Amino acid sequence: MHFISKDIESYVDNHSEDEPELLKELSRETHLQVLRPRMLSGHFQGRFLSLLSKIIAPKTILEIGTYTGYSAICMAEGLAADGQLHTIDINEELYDFQRRFFDKSGYGAQIIQHLGSALDIIPTLDMSFDLVFIDADKENYPAYFDLVIDKVAPKGVILSDNVLWSGKVVEPLDPKDKSTPVLLEFNKKLKEDPRVDTVLLPIRDGLTLSRKV
Repeated sequence: MHFISKDIESYVDNHSEDEPELLKELSRETHLQVLRPRMLSGHFQGRFLSLLSKIIAPKTILEIGTYTGYSAICMAEGLAADGQLHTIDINEELYDFQRRFFDKSGYGAQIIQHLGSALDIIPTLDMSFDLVFIDADKENYPAYFDLVIDKVAPKGVILSDNVLWSGKVVEPLDPKDKSTPVLLEFNKKLKEDPRVDTVLLPIRDGLTLSRKV
């Protein structure tokens, strides 16, 4: 679903920072080789992630849901010189694809891949994070938030993607739909949690920005 017109989307792209050539290449290969290429963050959201990361200048980033690595590279652009980005994905078939582009980006040594269930991996990460990006299976969003909130540094930021879910959050529920009820619960949870300040941004499919107080 497009929440703004194609013409406005094009105008936004054309008046935002240019998409880096490596990410254009990554996008092309994803569309040619990988299922569900619309899962990519894409030009505008990617530049938003990059700029926000540069503003925060995080020393540690956690990404839940790597896909083909586009968003990880965008956020790595703001990493501190000695910083690390930990990214988790359950799809082992994409591991080598991700690594190839991570290494080409120049941030390969700072990006650590974790293969497996984020529910199992997050508790093993004994560190705090300045920036967290949640972009995996929607049914586990509340659980991911609960697992990371105590690992987020004070004033750290949690980003949650796809929180508008193609507009389904404001439409009559389909009884067979498992994801939308969870996202409705999750969006309410973030709004009411006193540990974070939250604003839901209508960027692409909805992106919530939560700052730990």
